[in-house]
Amino acid sequence: MDLLQNYHNDDELGEHGQNPNSSPDSPSPPRLLPSKSAAPKVDDTMLALTVANQTLSKPIDPVQHSVAFNPTYDQLWAPVLGPAHPYAKDGIAQGMRNHKLGFVENAAIDSFVFDEQYNTFHKYGYAADPSASAGNNYVGDLDALEKTNGISVYNIPQHEQKKRKIEKKKEVVEEEGSGDVMDKEEVENPATDAWLMKNRKSPWAGKKEGLQTELSEEQQKYAEEHARKKAEKAGGEKGEVVAEKTTFHGKEERDYQGRSWIAPPKDAKASNDHCYIPKRLVHTWSGHTKGVSAIRFFPKYGHLILSAGMDTKVKIWDVFNSGKCMRTYMGHSKAVRDISFCNDGTKFLTAGYDKNIKYWDTETGQVISTFSTGKIPYVVKLNPDDDKQSILLAGMSDKKIVQWDMNTGQITQEYDQHLGAVNTITFVDNNRRFVTSSDDKSLRVWEFGIPVVIKYISEPHMHSMPAISLHPNSNWLAAQSLDNQILIYSTRERFQLNKKKRFAGHIVAGYACQVNFSPDGRFVMSGDGEGKCWFWDWKSCKVFRTLKCHEGVCIGCEWHPLEQSKVATCGWDGLIKYW
Repeated sequence: MDLLQNYHNDDELGEHGQNPNSSPDSPSPPRLLPSKSAAPKVDDTMLALTVANQTLSKPIDPVQHSVAFNPTYDQLWAPVLGPAHPYAKDGIAQGMRNHKLGFVENAAIDSFVFDEQYNTFHKYGYAADPSASAGNNYVGDLDALEKTNGISVYNIPQHEQKKRKIEKKKEVVEEEGSGDVMDKEEVENPATDAWLMKNRKSPWAGKKEGLQTELSEEQQKYAEEHARKKAEKAGGEKGEVVAEKTTFHGKEERDYQGRSWIAPPKDAKASNDHCYIPKRLVHTWSGHTKGVSAIRFFPKYGHLILSAGMDTKVKIWDVFNSGKCMRTYMGHSKAVRDISFCNDGTKFLTAGYDKNIKYWDTETGQVISTFSTGKIPYVVKLNPDDDKQSILLAGMSDKKIVQWDMNTGQITQEYDQHLGAVNTITFVDNNRRFVTSSDDKSLRVWEFGIPVVIKYISEPHMHSMPAISLHPNSNWLAAQSLDNQILIYSTRERFQLNKKKRFAGHIVAGYACQVNFSPDGRFVMSGDGEGKCWFWDWKSCKVFRTLKCHEGVCIGCEWHPLEQSKVATCGWDGLIKYW
């Protein structure tokens, strides 16, 4: 027992180690040792709560990142209780707030009721008290409330409406009565206020309108000038009307066998598949009085060559036999910009600065049809597919590519995405797509018939490309860039620039010099601003030869389709040369 007494609690001992409640004489009661545990302390509160109370329905806090217990299905799907604080930085309040300052709640009062009471208060000086439980309490001018019998602006009684009408009539009668006192001349003169008051029929009748007086000489002159300009503009919506004429210069239009003069010679076929660079001048055609803007060989055979002149004429020349001009086509009033043969060469298109596109019969020289939108066509092309030879595409000065059905003469599609005048149209990918270039220094690729750009090529370093030609294998496009180089683009899906192929050396800045390929694709050729014709090797990109062809600009060059060492060039000196 003495040993047990040593295990007592120090807190209960007195100053001298004695229990203050016990007397020194009385024997102390026996004490038990406190229980001790070596196990670590575990927080089992939540476990105890879960076990004790299976119906625990406290929802999970949506803000917390982890759950320290297994929640029940009901807890997981329990609704969030109570509105979160509107100024809370995160949590559900952020998702529920509908204003940057917190919550904006709709008022319990309807907007119509609010407007009615608001306007009534501003007109009569009283309105219903929204805080009153019954609707009989009003705020504001109660005397006015008694006088008007509590009406609002939206429910004026019928007798009040009648009273107002009678008052208005009285006002009109009084005004008319006062008009008798007015001077008779004033009343009869429509320019005076008296006449307006007398003849007032609507709230807007008070507006004075000056009488039409005679125009002064200066005004008359301006009106006539304006009318003349307007008439000009209306007339200029379409191209200028010009009488079409044609002259045949050959001996006879049909030979002794009845064959037409445009029929290709029977023995015309490619002599070999290997192209050579021409060395000397063979023939010169001089019939145009001004510069020649474009030349085109007759398709497949090349026995004739068509030329577009700035003297408004289009001429066709014999290449195979006599070398003379065969026919002149006159139907434009201004310079001819572009020409294009159909697939079999029996017809061709011309585009002139007189805003007209004309479709000619090559043999007879008759104009089959004329098309115009009132804008200058810069390039004309027929769809190369044999079954789509009636579809005409024209790149216009108003940034559009316009598509006509030549059978009906109707515009069937407009491709309107460019930001500048359209310069070229080149069909690629088996004629399913076409590439256009423009003064906006971009290339755009279109799906034929769909006016949506499928590929847009524009880089900050790019220049305008006024001439584009397709390689004979149809895999590459050669584009004449106005920074004195020819760029090569792939016609595959990506339409990427081929950075390894670049043809330079010539000076074309400012001129739309035509670029072209030899029929076997081995050579690239282009005219330049100094009258030269340049030839490059396709593989090595090196300059192969230059020929001094024209005085001034050599604007066009074409390789003969069959005779593979013959080339035709045209220039602004009015000559067409055959090399």
